[in-house]
Amino acid sequence: MKYFSTRGGEQELSFEETVLTGLAPNGGLYIPEFIPTLPRNWEEEWKSYSFAELSTAVLSLYISPDEISRKELRALVDKSYSTFRHPEVTPLKKLGERKYILELFHGPTFAFKDVALQLLGNLFEFFLLRRNARKQSGEKQERLTVVGATSGDTGSAAIYGLRNKANVDIFILHPKGRVSPIQEAQMTTVTDPNVHNVAVAGTFDDCQDIVKELFADKEFNSTYRLGAVNSINWARILAQTVYYFLSFFHFRSQLPAGTSVADIEIQYVVPTGNFGDILAGYYAKKMGLPMGRLAVATNSNDILARFWKTGRYEKVDSAVAAGSSAVANPTNPVVGSSDGRQATIVNGVRETLSPAMDILVSSNFERLLWYLAYDNTASDMQASERRNQACGTLDGWMNKMKKDGRVAVPVEVLENARRDFVAERVSDDETLQTIQTYFSGSTRYIADPHTAVGLTAADRIALQNSPHVHQIVLSTAHPAKFAEAVSRALEAAPGFDFTRDVLPEEFRGLLEKERRVLDVHKPESELVKELIRGVLHK
Repeated sequence: MKYFSTRGGEQELSFEETVLTGLAPNGGLYIPEFIPTLPRNWEEEWKSYSFAELSTAVLSLYISPDEISRKELRALVDKSYSTFRHPEVTPLKKLGERKYILELFHGPTFAFKDVALQLLGNLFEFFLLRRNARKQSGEKQERLTVVGATSGDTGSAAIYGLRNKANVDIFILHPKGRVSPIQEAQMTTVTDPNVHNVAVAGTFDDCQDIVKELFADKEFNSTYRLGAVNSINWARILAQTVYYFLSFFHFRSQLPAGTSVADIEIQYVVPTGNFGDILAGYYAKKMGLPMGRLAVATNSNDILARFWKTGRYEKVDSAVAAGSSAVANPTNPVVGSSDGRQATIVNGVRETLSPAMDILVSSNFERLLWYLAYDNTASDMQASERRNQACGTLDGWMNKMKKDGRVAVPVEVLENARRDFVAERVSDDETLQTIQTYFSGSTRYIADPHTAVGLTAADRIALQNSPHVHQIVLSTAHPAKFAEAVSRALEAAPGFDFTRDVLPEEFRGLLEKERRVLDVHKPESELVKELIRGVLHK
């Protein structure tokens, strides 16, 4: 299996090269040369597989045994998911007659990103150790310097995925004083020698801009071999396909006796901002996993919901009266905030109670747009011609998006997108109401605000669904990570106690633990470069 850029070019990479490279040089995202189909009798063979067994089976369809043997892959998977608290890794729970919740937050940092980043960290280490073992005596050893910006969850998940990995250093920039206490503690109390937390006097946007400048500096990038762990890395998407398969088998096992899965349609409802989590479901569907339309659940930052409504992929809703160029004062993130640009621009990114989805542009959406462009080419063309045409179309769309802030796709492309997806937008008020509703329901459940966005969208979409449709809502974070939103929603609920009902044992005393933080007193890339050089040359 080879991988190529969505924006074209002659470059075709191995899985190893794709993982270590991250972003294509032409700005595109790497995708597989084809989507593999499932083995003929997969439903019977895989039905009793554990998460690790299923992960090995699915990943091996995309990774040549010449790159990673089946035995090596299984060892990597076992190592990655031994850190999860639940034996099923991503358990499925029933909430109602036709509604289930897929909990993805049982990893070390209590967020869905652990599923991918635990594996990605081990892949980095595996590839680097193997490369170095092949070098001659005295030849320079390869190292990777991972640099990232965060205002919450990605930083802690990346740190826990890469802590104490051989030949890897990780530098995570966060805006000083603008990260929730729990999330800051999760990052800064990790004192492994290869982990470096950098507190920048500025905003999350400043941190993100600094990281972009570091990657753009060819000499610095080459000298320190910079690597990325954000959601554009193909390995993160691939790792997340597995829990769609696992939930399918767990759902089937929970059906009443005499009920056939063939008579039921599964609809996955996914709260999403950068489109990575739901894109993994799209790949699972295209591989052959039975499901209906995937449901995109967004908050007020609804670029994705608007695309499915209008066919326009645009930073600012063109249907809203234009003309306001006022810039609001920079704001601190809400308590418990996660990754996403902080709201500073009128009609731009809005600050919400589900901040991991507070995005202006959905970075992984480019991958879906490529497939939509490919499906819109003439089917009688050679596969290579269709691929090249799709790359050209996609490149044109993304250039227009960069230049104008918007692009409109042809009607037939939108119709094709609607065959696989439906989308809904959810407000903060609806999010709070949903947290209250599910807490006081017959099956009491405490949802974090992102999960609540998914539940709200699911309830709305269910009104139009046929009776045979059952919904699985992806729960992306533990509610304790978003204390402000959960406490605000449930402060008047009889019998609710945050410490007793929500706070995990692992979070107790976290704020008092030893910390290690490096301060940068101005948001300037040269200061961060100087810091990195100083650390790595000690």
